[in-house]
Amino acid sequence: MAAEPLLSVRNLKTYFAQDEGTVRAVDGVSFDVAPGATLGIVGESGCGKSVTARSILRIVDRPGRIVDGEILFRRRVSNGAGSPIVDLAKLDGNGSEMRAIRGAEIALIFQEPMSSFSPVHTIGNQIVEAILLHQPVSRRAARAKTIEILRRVGVSSPDERVDQLSNQLSGGLRQRAMIAMALSCRPTLLIADEPTTALDVTTQTQILELMRQLQKEDRMAIMLITHDLGVIAEMATDVAVMYLGRVVEQAPVDAIFHAPRHPYTKALLRSIPRLRAERHERLTPIAGAVPHPYDRPAGCPFHARCPEFVPGTCDQRAPSLRPVADGHAVSCFLYE
Repeated sequence: MAAEPLLSVRNLKTYFAQDEGTVRAVDGVSFDVAPGATLGIVGESGCGKSVTARSILRIVDRPGRIVDGEILFRRRVSNGAGSPIVDLAKLDGNGSEMRAIRGAEIALIFQEPMSSFSPVHTIGNQIVEAILLHQPVSRRAARAKTIEILRRVGVSSPDERVDQLSNQLSGGLRQRAMIAMALSCRPTLLIADEPTTALDVTTQTQILELMRQLQKEDRMAIMLITHDLGVIAEMATDVAVMYLGRVVEQAPVDAIFHAPRHPYTKALLRSIPRLRAERHERLTPIAGAVPHPYDRPAGCPFHARCPEFVPGTCDQRAPSLRPVADGHAVSCFLYE
């Protein structure tokens, strides 16, 4: 029997109302994250991946706001009486309950650690503040915890690094320090937003291996946001493919790579360079570009770029996400 989801997002819509019009950054997204599993969310830039993560944590910048949907999160309870489910979408983003969850039970690794750390406070000071916010310990004990977590994530000489500013660290060490801050309160869900984008290949491999090791030790779930399908193949157990604010395909990782159904997923996979490709073989890019937020096409959002476009259907109606196999759902008229 499958475990109850740790996080269930249902028909989530996050819109930005502006003078030029309304940007539907997240437009009806649904997915589940199981305890201890890794959900990879993949798609081109501008498809709503990061706004989805910020919506879950209730840190969407104004004028953005959640206009519909549910974000059902199963909280942990220390007395063993069971885990109550709370709808994060209904909580006050600045309220005490949301602040108790954010950073403690759901943590976020930001896309760019250089801009996420304060440049005028040491990394140790910032991790200590996060611990003091969520745990009833003294500042001395919080500092000891900080040094221990820095050592745990592989930061060399943590007793010295704890008193350094973020600009005194290399890119890899900054990302490790960001992971240390995220894990300082042992969250049950870690949201990693492009955690390896600014890193070289060797450091990227080390960071991914570190995340996998820490996940195994702490039995936490990971929601991994990336545009890199190689990272998805290495890390994810399940995958949600997003396009223009919607999930167009969701399936176990093996099904996504070996039996993709949606034309957009197939196009993403065709665009990956292959080691065994002929020397002069050209890459296969996806035709066209992601539409401007103020000029969304009618019907299926991908129809203008789709090689399997059906006139009179795809440009008139938007398909819904429907199951096509066990654990595999697709939003495409080809399967209705």
